[in-house]
Amino acid sequence: MPIIRLEALDPMSRCLADESIARKTIQGFDFPLGVYPVEPMKPQEGYNSDFEQADGDDGIEDVEAWPDRYVYDIVISAQRLHALWVQIFALMPGRVYPILDYIGHDCYREIDPYIAYEPIGQERVTNFLQRYHDFFFEDGMVGFGAVSEDPFFYAFVDEHKILTIRVEPELCPKIEQLLASFGIEAVDEPAGADAAAHEHRSVLISPKDRPDLLNADEIVEAARHHWGLVLNVDPESNLDDEGNDLGITPFRCLLRYETDQNPTAQYAEVLCTAASIHEAESLALEAIEQLIEEPDTDKSTTDIYLLSADRVEPKDISVEPENSKSPKPLPKKYLQQQSILSARWLTGTK
Repeated sequence: MPIIRLEALDPMSRCLADESIARKTIQGFDFPLGVYPVEPMKPQEGYNSDFEQADGDDGIEDVEAWPDRYVYDIVISAQRLHALWVQIFALMPGRVYPILDYIGHDCYREIDPYIAYEPIGQERVTNFLQRYHDFFFEDGMVGFGAVSEDPFFYAFVDEHKILTIRVEPELCPKIEQLLASFGIEAVDEPAGADAAAHEHRSVLISPKDRPDLLNADEIVEAARHHWGLVLNVDPESNLDDEGNDLGITPFRCLLRYETDQNPTAQYAEVLCTAASIHEAESLALEAIEQLIEEPDTDKSTTDIYLLSADRVEPKDISVEPENSKSPKPLPKKYLQQQSILSARWLTGTK
């Protein structure tokens, strides 16, 4: 499990892709460093488009229903993607709702979907993407984008680095003219990494002697802070990707703790069993309150922030001492009710 370092919100932080990773190129088409085919294929740069009728908000709550629109799926060589994104994003209004998908650490959910409920200025999105360019444009574990309401405009680069655009019909000529300027033509079947058997990987390096270089989890934390993102899953249920109710499961929660007297962030890990994210969060907050050494701290000057609440399989955690020579999986009795299993400060935080 990753440990998020204290430097995660350092204003001088950035990221860097591992230079030892060789880019896969087939017939002149460059694949992203973090997602690549593992079987023979013929890549095809280009786009296709289709009409979609108005059908609600597609899962984004508190945002107006999506109108009739055209959808464009665009495949472009990896080293040209950033330039195309800049031009597409420039067509959007000045204030947008950011979107982020992350292949995280929850064992029952493939992707952690984050959205913003309040619009932010374009420059906050652009500056963040530039600062962490290698993560967003090369890493195979993340997708990003934005949506606007007036006019409706949706642009999203998924974890395969395929760009999807949804716009009202009036904007189609601008989109197609821009694509033509990049030499991107309409084709029957654009083919990127997802058109064949493929693998995803994270490509960032974050050596201990370079605290300015963030890993993927740290960048996601920073994005949630700077973009106002929230996890777009039901906090009151406990379902897997197929919609099955899992009941009570173990959770691993990561929290950040700060006070006005000690503004340097400290991090804690709480293991608990719960039937929902909301229950897990409540237990984690209760547990960290017990960890805090200053019980008289003014609560108005205390900031406790839940970074993640990821479900883990019972076989992957234990209630035995950390130095136990033969730790055993979590006994089934712990899955019969919600409970705090353990709580600790992470190394170097307290």
